[in-house]
Amino acid sequence: MRKLPLSLFFLLAAASVYAQSGSAKAAPDGFFNQWLARTSATQAKQPAWAVPLVTTYTGLIQVARADFTRQIAPARTDTWNFDNSKGLNLVPWANTELVVDLPPYIEHNSTAKDGWGDFSFLAKYRIASGNEQHGSYTLSAWVLTTIPTGSYKNGSTNASVQPNLGAGKGFGHFDVQTTLGATLPTGTPATTTSGRPVLWNTMAQYRIAKFFWPEIESNATFYKGGTNDGKTQEFITPGLIVGKCALHPSEPKARPGVAFGAGMQIATSHFHTYNHELVLTARWIF
Repeated sequence: MRKLPLSLFFLLAAASVYAQSGSAKAAPDGFFNQWLARTSATQAKQPAWAVPLVTTYTGLIQVARADFTRQIAPARTDTWNFDNSKGLNLVPWANTELVVDLPPYIEHNSTAKDGWGDFSFLAKYRIASGNEQHGSYTLSAWVLTTIPTGSYKNGSTNASVQPNLGAGKGFGHFDVQTTLGATLPTGTPATTTSGRPVLWNTMAQYRIAKFFWPEIESNATFYKGGTNDGKTQEFITPGLIVGKCALHPSEPKARPGVAFGAGMQIATSHFHTYNHELVLTARWIF
C-alpha cells in the first residue's frame, strides 16, 4: 500500500504532460489552457526562487511533490517516512494556493507498528510580492489543517490548525525566506501531550548557473505546553535543489519541468527528538 502516494504522484504528472503538450486536444481557450495561463500570470509577479527543501515556500507554486526522509533517533533506531505529507499544490486563481497533502506511510525499524500518517490540507494567500525587476520579495499567510487519520499511533490524536506567516527577500542570485507559525490542537489529549509548539524556519539559498540552488536552513521548534514545555529544538539543514529542468526547453511558455533535491537535518540544540534526518525530494512542476 505504500506505493499509493507515488502512484498518485505519477498520475498527476502524466495528466500535466497531457494538458500542456501539443497532442492535447483542448482549444486554446479551453479550461486547462486558461488555468495554466492564469497561473503563469500570477507567478510572473513573484521571484523565480527554488522551493526550499523543508521550509514552506513563501510564494505560490503549482507542483506534484513526493518527499522521503530517514530519521535517526537518539536510541539509534531509524524511521522511514514515505511522502512526508506532500502531495498536490495548485494555483486556482490569483494570489491563492491550495494544497492537498497525502497521508505519509511510516516505517519503523523498532517495535512500533508501521502505518499511515495524518491527512492534511493547506490554503495560502500571497499578500504582496515583486519579481526580480520589482523588488524581489514575497509576503504570504497560510493555514495548515491536519486531520487525525493515522494508524497505530503514527499520527496525532486530534485535529490541529496551524496559522503561518512567511516572507522572503532576494538580492541578485541570493535570497532569504523565513516563516513563523504555531500548531494548535483542537482538543485533548493532544493539547496536554504535544502542547502548542511554535515553529520558526529560516532559509538562505544561492543560485549557481541555471539549475543549482545550494541552501542552508534553520528549522526551530519552541514547545509551549505539553510534555516538552519550555524546551527548544533546532536543526541546521544544508541541502541542494536542482531545477527547474524544463521538459520543453525550446518553448519559453511551456510550464512542465522537474526538480530534485537532497539535504541532511542535523540537531544543534541540546534537546532533540531525533539526531539527524536525510531528506530527499522529487517534484513535477506544471
